[in-house]
Amino acid sequence: MTDRLADAVFESIHSVMHLYRAQQYRVLRDGPYDLTHMENKVLGFFSAHPGSTLRELVQRTGRDKAQLARLIKALRDKALLHGDVDGADRRSIRLHLTEAGQAVHESLKRQGQHLNEVAVERLSDQEQQKLIELLQRVRSSLGGEADSASDA
Repeated sequence: MTDRLADAVFESIHSVMHLYRAQQYRVLRDGPYDLTHMENKVLGFFSAHPGSTLRELVQRTGRDKAQLARLIKALRDKALLHGDVDGADRRSIRLHLTEAGQAVHESLKRQGQHLNEVAVERLSDQEQQKLIELLQRVRSSLGGEADSASDA
């Protein structure tokens, strides 16, 4: 019975995340900039870390440099991100959100907060806290850190 319960737990987690991501993608896709999930994550990174470089993004996320370079290029092509040559190292480009990029990021952030509220509106504060604690224990069992800071 335990194996089936464990399977049901992870099927439930997967199902919830699939529904959540589908709604997130719909907002990104149907918006004026037709952003991908990863483009949104990169915007979030540069909003939180203005003036960072591609290298810093790679180091912080552990993602493939070429993939991130393509995402940055796409965001620059959409005029959501711009770069300035680093005065200390002319080979480095310091990246910042443009005014439009900041507006898009803030809008998506508000929509994400709304989706978060909708997702847990039927849970009391105590139930939400208990769910967080339980998921942190599952994460810890899998070798992950108990508290996650989700960056790009």
